[in-house]
Amino acid sequence: MPRGRRGGRVSAWEGGLEEEAPQAAAAVPPALWASQLQPEAAGQILLRGIFEIGRSSCDVVLSERALRWWPITPERPAGDSKYDILHKEEFIEVKDIFSVKLKRRYSAKQQGSGTLLGITLFICLKKEQNKLKDSMLDLINLSEDHCDVWFKQFKKILAGFSNRPKSLKIILNPQSHKKEATQVYYEKVEPLLRTAGIKTDLTITEYEGHALSLLKECELQEFDLAVHFWGVKLFTVRQTLETSVVCVGGDGSASEVVHALLLRAQKDAGKETDHILTPVCAELPLGLIPAGSTNVLAHSLHGIPHVVTATLHIIMGHIQPVDVCTFSTTGKLLRFGFSAMFGFGGRTLALAEKHRWMSPNQRRDFAVIKALAKLKPEDCEISFLPFMSSQDLQGRKVEGSPKSECNDRWQTIQGQILNISIMAIPCLCSVAPRGLAPNTRLNNGSMALIIARNTSRPEFIKHLKRYASVKNQFNFPFVETYTVEEVKIRPRTNSTPSLEENEWQATASENSFPWNVDGDLVEVASEVHVKLHPRLINLYGGSMEEMIPKL
Repeated sequence: MPRGRRGGRVSAWEGGLEEEAPQAAAAVPPALWASQLQPEAAGQILLRGIFEIGRSSCDVVLSERALRWWPITPERPAGDSKYDILHKEEFIEVKDIFSVKLKRRYSAKQQGSGTLLGITLFICLKKEQNKLKDSMLDLINLSEDHCDVWFKQFKKILAGFSNRPKSLKIILNPQSHKKEATQVYYEKVEPLLRTAGIKTDLTITEYEGHALSLLKECELQEFDLAVHFWGVKLFTVRQTLETSVVCVGGDGSASEVVHALLLRAQKDAGKETDHILTPVCAELPLGLIPAGSTNVLAHSLHGIPHVVTATLHIIMGHIQPVDVCTFSTTGKLLRFGFSAMFGFGGRTLALAEKHRWMSPNQRRDFAVIKALAKLKPEDCEISFLPFMSSQDLQGRKVEGSPKSECNDRWQTIQGQILNISIMAIPCLCSVAPRGLAPNTRLNNGSMALIIARNTSRPEFIKHLKRYASVKNQFNFPFVETYTVEEVKIRPRTNSTPSLEENEWQATASENSFPWNVDGDLVEVASEVHVKLHPRLINLYGGSMEEMIPKL
């Protein structure tokens, strides 16, 4: 591929504004592109021309669905199989292109727009283990007219992807994971968004609850666009654009933004936010950039806690509808969320919150050890509504079962319980690579209810260790699992701590029980009602169907 002369530089150029290609995007050798595409699958041919690709002159064809090319060579030698391998057709699918720019060479002495070299395509490649990677493909041709026709055609194609965001409201928590979120955004996320031509409006949160108050009040359909000339900001104009929201942070930040967007949707729909029986879906899709210590939600969504993968899912407009739970007590909404733990899980978080001065990993390990040392069960009553699939519901209709029989399906469990987990998503994380609830999916309309009854400390520790192994963590006589639609948890003991227990319970209010809801500590004194609401929010992410093997 041609390089710039000494003292010059090569960059991508678009619309008269110079822009350096991002460092993260590396050119991929042509041999790595897919090389088999049925002609009928490529669609109607739009353009055909000659470009230099990988130092070879190639015949290039752009169709509705793919860009195909093959080297221009003399008549091939008869029977030369090696020749066939080296000169076979290669292609990329048009849907994998997320940006196009004119490539120009600039030198210190040269003025104006520089010397045209060709066109640069920015492409999203799928790698192993659910990972996405950005790459570049250079189409070299020195003709201004030729490149202009191709450039405009690529721009027209990209404009047709209506699902891809045009502008983003970025909410960044600078305190996430050793205060690294800001560096993650500016080094890995922002360059990709800029390359994709996505307008951004960044807000750095200053306190807990800042994202909630911001999203409840701000006008997300309006976008402030700063106009610059030669690097100097001249003025700001307000445009009306369909804006998506992106959260850069950990699980706490992500759950706060999800809660805020859903509250905003209820308010816009004229619903009472204190008592929500049938919530409406969030209007705007949400992107999650993993920049926290655990990143359970982002990990479950993408199958991997990878910043570039998460960013490319947003750029490409990969939408995934996700189930969300409402957590209520005495008929009043506590919050929206995806998962919760009561008992050991709640106490562990309560203890960890008391030691915020430690690093995330240190306080997590310390809290687990301390909670295990003071392991004790809670006397609980658990009522749940078993999940009914669409086939089960259809069968009931055929049998003519009355709708009122829904109440008859409720089941109740009582006894001494060490831990209760309620998961609407798989909850993947570093300590549970297969997930806390491996058989749950993002949008299958059900939750996993996992109950660990009272047992000895060694047996309970064995159960916890199984989460990090390939063995079934539920294969214990004291562990019960159910697939449910609703759950009601009612503690039957007074939670007021004794003097010996006061150390771990110090963060909880008197007569309240600690809950771990999406990594946030929630203190509740009475029954908690958890209800699943299918596909309540759209998140930018990949499909989970082949990410996690079922047990």
